[in-house]
Order: sequence, then structure tokens, then C-alpha cells
Amino acid sequence: ETGEFPWDIMKTLAQSDLFGLFIPEEYGGLGKGSFELALAVEELSRACLGVSTTYAANALGTYPLLLFGSDEQKKQFLPDIAAGKRLVAFGLTEANAGSDAGGTQTTAKLEGNEYVINGTKQWITNGGEAEIYTIIAITDRSKGPRGASAFVVEKGTPGFTFGKKENKMGIRASATTELIFNNCRIPKQNLIGKEGVGFVVAMKTLDSSRTGVGSQGVGVAQGALDEAVKFARQRVQFGHPIITFQAVQHMLADMATSIEAARALIYSVSRLVDSGAKDVSKESAMAKVFATDMAMKVTTDAVQVMGGSGYMKEYPVEKMMRDAKILQIYEGTNQIQRNVIGQALIKEAARQK
Repeated sequence: ETGEFPWDIMKTLAQSDLFGLFIPEEYGGLGKGSFELALAVEELSRACLGVSTTYAANALGTYPLLLFGSDEQKKQFLPDIAAGKRLVAFGLTEANAGSDAGGTQTTAKLEGNEYVINGTKQWITNGGEAEIYTIIAITDRSKGPRGASAFVVEKGTPGFTFGKKENKMGIRASATTELIFNNCRIPKQNLIGKEGVGFVVAMKTLDSSRTGVGSQGVGVAQGALDEAVKFARQRVQFGHPIITFQAVQHMLADMATSIEAARALIYSVSRLVDSGAKDVSKESAMAKVFATDMAMKVTTDAVQVMGGSGYMKEYPVEKMMRDAKILQIYEGTNQIQRNVIGQALIKEAARQK
């Protein structure tokens, strides 16, 4: 409720080596993949989506460096990230660039040995708290989608400040702010990959991270089901615990079944990502859309099973329901995920002709 950032929990996760989970061993990490990250995110989400969003957004911000960073960049940043010493954030979204990433207006101009960045990013998770920011900016507007590039910017760089902290419906422990760049100068070597691959960096990053959002859905839904079952066993009406009534049992059965289906999909797609498959856009979109739609339904049903109590703040399910909503919106709305799946189906059909 207070929107306080969970630094103490982040420190505990760092001590447990969870920030290094998906970072290669040569940079001080554990060298695991999407599958293990999904497991960690799922378990955190059973307890609190605000905390798991903070943790997952750190991975989201790190992927551009992992996938496209130079050896020097990896040596410079990854050991601190793996140790949990420095938190990361990913800066893609802007006021005019939500679902339409092509609407990006933040610019980066090369002047001598420095890039000069100007513009504002909106709704950035871990904004203000993170120390390392991977951002997408336009380096050549005339090239359209091939005119965007990715950069790493450190907190404290002159010209880089933060806007107001947003007051959100859910995931309130997670910090969401604007990133403001006003003639912010960064060294030329902070370019990630090469000029013009910014949107490729962003899309590949999102492909890798979408199973993480899906596992947030599985986790919060499982947490809500656990609460609903516990309550239904204790709540007595008509002389019996309400879990003995078939109407309630069937709701719980449907909730449990859909959680299990989503979990299987997330685990399977995470393993596909880890296998090094070239194009995982369709499958990762499926995993995200299915698991997060499921989470919204299951958390809503958990409130229903618990009736008036479910609506009260003394029970955790109303918070889970509010938290779950963002999962259908961020990292590509579920409508955009369906577009991605549809486009992939068209391409596959065209290839089979």
C-alpha cells in the first residue's frame, strides 16, 4: 500500500545468488537459462507480484547485454549484476511508443567519442532504483525501424534524471518512473551491438523474457488457488465447509487444471528458448498470452470463491487480482501477442505452399 521499494528482499535474493541465475559462470553467474529463471519468478510470484516484477525486470534489462553486448561490456557490467550489487532496468516504452515501438522519439546523436541522448521514457520498471539502464533510442530517423540503436546508461550520468514515481493499481512494491534524458552524454563504447539493431535487440530481449511474464501468471494464480482452497475448507455454510459443495469444487477444479496447463506450456517454451532455437516469437507469445489470461481469470475466481472475504484487504486475493491485471498489459499486450502468433501462422502457411 505504501509503495515502498523492497530493497531488503532484493538483498536476500542477491545473497541467495538468484540475480546470477541466468548469467554465464565466467561472469560470476550460475549459467542457467530461461527455464530456471521461470521457476524462480513463479515461486516469487506466488507470494508477491510486485517483488517478482522487480526481479524479472532486472533480467529484462540484462538480456540486451547478454545477447548483444561486447566482451568488454559483459566484463564491465555482468559481474556486478550477477552479484546483485547493481539493479538493471530496460527503457523501451515512451508516451507515444507503447505497443508501437516504432513510435520511439528518444534520440542518440554521435558527437565525436560520445553519444548525446535526448528524450523521455515512460513507465520504466525499477526506474530510479536501478543503476544500469539498457535503452532504445533513434540514431537515424531516415532508416525507419533500422534507425534505432541500443545503449547502456548508468545512473548518475549528467543529464540523466527520473520523473515522478507512478501510483499504480497493483504491483505497488515495484517502482515505475519516467527516465529523462537532457543532453545526456555517454561514451561511444556504451552502444550495444551496432547502430541500427536497436529494435532487433528489443524484440529478441522480449522473446527471451516473455516466458518470465507467463511464469508470473502461473505463480500468482497458484498463490490465489492455495488461498481459495484454504478458505473453502474452513468456511462453513449450510452446516458444511463450502469446499464440500460441488459448485465450489468445480470452480477450484477448473482453476487447478488451467494453472497446470499454463505451467506445462511455460516450462516447455522455456526449454525451447534454452535449446537455442532460432525463432521463438510465436511460442513465447503463446506462453505469455495463455498464462496471463489464465492468471486474471483464476485470481478473479479466487475472490469469488471467498465471497465477501475475498473482497477485503485482510485477505491477499484482492491484491493478487489487482496485481494480475498488469500481466495482460506489459511486455506486449495480449492483443499484440495474438498479432505475433497470427503473423507467424501466416508465414508458416506461406512456406508450406
